[in-house]
Amino acid sequence: MANNLFWPAVAMALLTCFVWVRIFIVRIPEMRRRRIHPQAVAQSAQRDAIFEDTRASDNFKNLFELPVLFYLALFVAHASGQVGSLVVALAWIFVLLRWIHSLIQCTYNRVMHRFQVYLLGGVVLWLLWAVIAFGLWR
Repeated sequence: MANNLFWPAVAMALLTCFVWVRIFIVRIPEMRRRRIHPQAVAQSAQRDAIFEDTRASDNFKNLFELPVLFYLALFVAHASGQVGSLVVALAWIFVLLRWIHSLIQCTYNRVMHRFQVYLLGGVVLWLLWAVIAFGLWR
């Protein structure tokens, strides 16, 4: 059962890899098309001002915010022997919502759609932490 908890982490890492590749798929052609010198985008403020499409890079940064707490939750759950079906289910729900969030942000990027999924994912993450904390307290 413990291995079941690692698959959501693998799915999140895969999502992060896909978004990382997406950055290159979008950025390199834009840099060639617009003749942007790499040094012209050496700092984040420059990149934000110069690039027309920052959806993938914005999403990539976002994948290192709440998901960091997700990875930690999986570690704490595993280390404390809390790899029950509820923890695994919440982990998969969070992953599914993060995939949907990334899909929205990297494509049509409707803010309210993205926000609703982000909010729901946050609630699932905090619920996951509540379940783990309760298990630690017991």
